[in-house]
Amino acid sequence: FTADGSTANFARRRQTELKHGRVSMLATMGYITPEITGKLPGYLSPSAGLKFADIPNGLGAISKVPAAGWAQIVAYGAFCELSQDQSAGTAAAAGDFGFKVLTSSDPAEKQKKLAAEIANG
Repeated sequence: FTADGSTANFARRRQTELKHGRVSMLATMGYITPEITGKLPGYLSPSAGLKFADIPNGLGAISKVPAAGWAQIVAYGAFCELSQDQSAGTAAAAGDFGFKVLTSSDPAEKQKKLAAEIANG
């Protein structure tokens, strides 16, 4: 993928790798957490009488979540993708979205953590 030697293409691929890695980590936690801690009480869709406990983990959830729920998930993903400038040269393009809980206020420590994220997938 890098045979052309284009630094712009490499930077775009690196940014995409960070996004996909983070989404994968969140998806893994979304699969594991309800199994360990239990599901939220209450209703996912009160109008349909659908409780959170009625939704299975994994691929079984795809057919159970109402269309309006999927629309909310897609809308939130679009908001996250479009609400911040992620063009080349910005902090967001390098993976820093300003969430200091996971990174750091110290520039050297932040760089170390972001480099570890890339190295560890």
